[in-house]
Amino acid sequence: MNKTVFKLMALSVALVTCFGLPKANAVIDGLTGTEFDLTAKVGPIYTGEGDAYLMWGYANDDGQMQYPGPTLIVNEGDTITVHLRNELTIKPPASPPPVSIVFPGQTGVTASGGSAGLLTSEAAPGGTDVVTYTFTASQPGTYMYHSGTSPELQIEMGLVGALIVRPTGFDPASPRAYGHADSEYTHEYLFLETEMDDDIHRAVERGRMNQVDLTTYFPVYWFINGRNAPDTMLSAGIPWLPNQPYNCMPRMHPGEKLLLRIISAGRDAHPLHPHGNNASVIARDGRLLQSEPGAGADLRVSDFTFPVTPGGTIDAIFQWTGAGLGWDIYGHAPGDPMEPGEYAPDHGKPFPVTLPSSQELTFGGMWSGSPFLGASGALPPGEGGDNPNAGYTYMWHSHAEKEMTNNDIFPGGLMTMLIIEPPGVPIP
Repeated sequence: MNKTVFKLMALSVALVTCFGLPKANAVIDGLTGTEFDLTAKVGPIYTGEGDAYLMWGYANDDGQMQYPGPTLIVNEGDTITVHLRNELTIKPPASPPPVSIVFPGQTGVTASGGSAGLLTSEAAPGGTDVVTYTFTASQPGTYMYHSGTSPELQIEMGLVGALIVRPTGFDPASPRAYGHADSEYTHEYLFLETEMDDDIHRAVERGRMNQVDLTTYFPVYWFINGRNAPDTMLSAGIPWLPNQPYNCMPRMHPGEKLLLRIISAGRDAHPLHPHGNNASVIARDGRLLQSEPGAGADLRVSDFTFPVTPGGTIDAIFQWTGAGLGWDIYGHAPGDPMEPGEYAPDHGKPFPVTLPSSQELTFGGMWSGSPFLGASGALPPGEGGDNPNAGYTYMWHSHAEKEMTNNDIFPGGLMTMLIIEPPGVPIP
């Protein structure tokens, strides 16, 4: 294992848990409203092992290019308007291409301005051409948007983002993804999955478009929300990743429900695997898995890995209570009061083993010194320290092992951590 990367990974978790999150990302970061101005721009991104690559990305109006593009969060029934300009630049002898946006899953999309392309109207480079897309957000759910101009290249280069449609009557105090009780959740997290072939980006950066060969496509980087591990676990909006503002660090208390909005935005299916419990898939491609209108998610599927079809989305509900462990995760005596979300059948059951002495143990950075949630114990000097709340941590990662690397450096890639926080620890 690369020790430097491992230490960076531990530091990432420590930064999040010790110093908090500057943005409330248990509610997904993004732009809200009915009208959006996006601009295609060029900028660098940084990978988890420290390399840098040229990307194309959608910016919020005159802001910085970002990868992925701004998450657009809208309400069911609203008429949505998106204006697009193209400020892409490229080194000679190549010329910057036109760009566009398509909105899979949305019906009745109209486009005006620009020039006709293969799939939709396109904005020419130069920044003066404006294309306006309009549609009614008629169905709640999780969707993607992306360039419809040479998408085999322009999605790879970064022209992709997420679209979230909230249901009619959405209540932030008691949120539902689809307006039905089966889709209730406590916190929501976005997992927009992409991959990258570094040879393509090097060729584009040098203006050598004739060297881009999509028939030999071979990705060596994998991303969640535009970052790969360990950077997925850093706070959202950190200044040293200016073009990668979104993170992915799920946190919850026992008994709460996480809504996982998973988008497979590249050309490969990435088998995301959440440790700790199965999750219940309640929707695919923005449609609740129900047998008839109003039935709720009666066709839901419980699973532990989600190989989402490229271009597709799923919504899944994850819950953790410690059920079936056979011992009390808080170390309660039988007569102690219950904690919120506690699995009642294990209340008061003793820890089933006697831990070896500290001289016989190897300590990880997340070990609090105690096996009990929210409890800390004595640690040797210099050990532990990355888990000040004494939570439980589970790795969430791709089940394709190569996707857990950054250009062959492990750990990295499509990976993050879930933290089960003790009751009372605030989650933004």
